[in-house]
Amino acid sequence: MTTTTTLSPVLVNARRIVVKVGSSLVTDEGRGLDAEAIGLWCSQLAQLVQDGREVIMVSSGAIAEGMKRLGWASRPKAIHELQAAAAVGQMGLVQVYESKLRERGIGSAQVLLTHADLADRERYLNARSTLLTLIQLGVVPVINENDTVVNDEIKFGDNDTLGALVANLVEADLLIILTDQKGLFTADPRKDPLATLVQEAQAGDPALEAMAGGAGSSIGRGGMLTKILAAKRAAGSGASTVIAWGREPDALVRLSRGEAIGTLLVAQTAKNQARKQWIADHLQMRGSVMVDAGAVVKVRDDGKSLLPIGMTAVQGEFSRGDVIAVRDDTGLEIARGLANYTSAEARLICGKSSAEFERLLGYTGEPEMVHRTNLVLSR
Repeated sequence: MTTTTTLSPVLVNARRIVVKVGSSLVTDEGRGLDAEAIGLWCSQLAQLVQDGREVIMVSSGAIAEGMKRLGWASRPKAIHELQAAAAVGQMGLVQVYESKLRERGIGSAQVLLTHADLADRERYLNARSTLLTLIQLGVVPVINENDTVVNDEIKFGDNDTLGALVANLVEADLLIILTDQKGLFTADPRKDPLATLVQEAQAGDPALEAMAGGAGSSIGRGGMLTKILAAKRAAGSGASTVIAWGREPDALVRLSRGEAIGTLLVAQTAKNQARKQWIADHLQMRGSVMVDAGAVVKVRDDGKSLLPIGMTAVQGEFSRGDVIAVRDDTGLEIARGLANYTSAEARLICGKSSAEFERLLGYTGEPEMVHRTNLVLSR
């Protein structure tokens, strides 16, 4: 663990950034939505977009805002009351983000997710496609858990974990967790006057979990430990994490310029390497596609995507997003990767050009069966 004064290339080079902000900040410790603070974050998000960054906001605050609107002084325990508070509060939460971003010339979109959406492979890919399309259009997605319909997310979930899952979903370079603390300290600074701020460490270091305590707010459900674990999860896909004080002036812009603010937890695995290693490590695959000699050259020698026009046969039953093998006409595996189509769809478009997809499938999907970024050559 180190103290650093130089600009961090991890921060400077981050192009795709997920920002998570907690309930205590968004609602000013539960006193209702802090529109001024949200406006400041939106101004910074707009600056990042204008600088060519792709940004996603994961925001807590719906239940806390709903409690305020309903006149409840303490967080209820009954699930149906929590769901009601979330439904009421989400209206105000999204309205503030939408108006503050629009004032700065930036479009916004509401996306409500559950852990179930990210556990189901097809829903996972649909969410991923939607988010990538939005950020490519320069729109800032504002994400929250869909607390109105899911019980276990309200009871056990936290948006630190959701932020990490979103970072994995879109293959972000950086996760920034804005909180009501300056960062991770070596001990609880409220109890230990000798506690010092950890400025930089390796994400996933077991020593970090020992330093983290429990939830620090009666409004939210997260704590420093959930942030450390979120950083560990995000690092699995190659995203580094910053834990910083949400009231720090221009924190997002300063971080994007490489300034050391809060605690930086650096991922040890490169983004592309992490995803491709996960694909390569699959021991069992649901199916495979046979390809002609021309496709073998393009995939193996030229590093191109696999197009359906180069396929000659489809074997097995698989879903969109499953890892499948790519085999030459002798049956030798030349690569493996994530399928953009189900086996049934693949059989329809096998050997066909993308111009025929709409007629054959009833819709126009990706032109590739497996995109080159999701292809790993076999040894």
